Amino acid sequence: MIRRNDEFRSEVRREMRSGKGEVKIEHLWESGSELKADTRMFGRLTLLPGCSIGFHEHQGEEEIFYVLSGHAKVDDNGTISEVFSGDTILTGGAGHAIENVGQDPLVLLAVINRWKQQ
Repeated sequence: MIRRNDEFRSEVRREMRSGKGEVKIEHLWESGSELKADTRMFGRLTLLPGCSIGFHEHQGEEEIFYVLSGHAKVDDNGTISEVFSGDTILTGGAGHAIENVGQDPLVLLAVINRWKQQ
């Protein structure tokens, strides 16, 4: 199956997870109706300069970010780091937040997977 760049369902979330500004989410593939794996999100997130996703945790899930472009500050359960294009972030059961600290849009590939039941 192929989906073209202008065919994604998109939404804008204001103050996502008590963050600043707006986050544009483009749902590249939809969970449940299209994805067979236990994936809650497979999307492209865009944060303009100064925008952020506030600190939060995922219970029973892991979130993976791949930085497609931009410069961000990440709070990885209390450890603050900067990330750039090509870097990845893996969370799971710990708190995290991300903020665009660059001059250009921060574009992330975001995947949220549910943990297997043991």
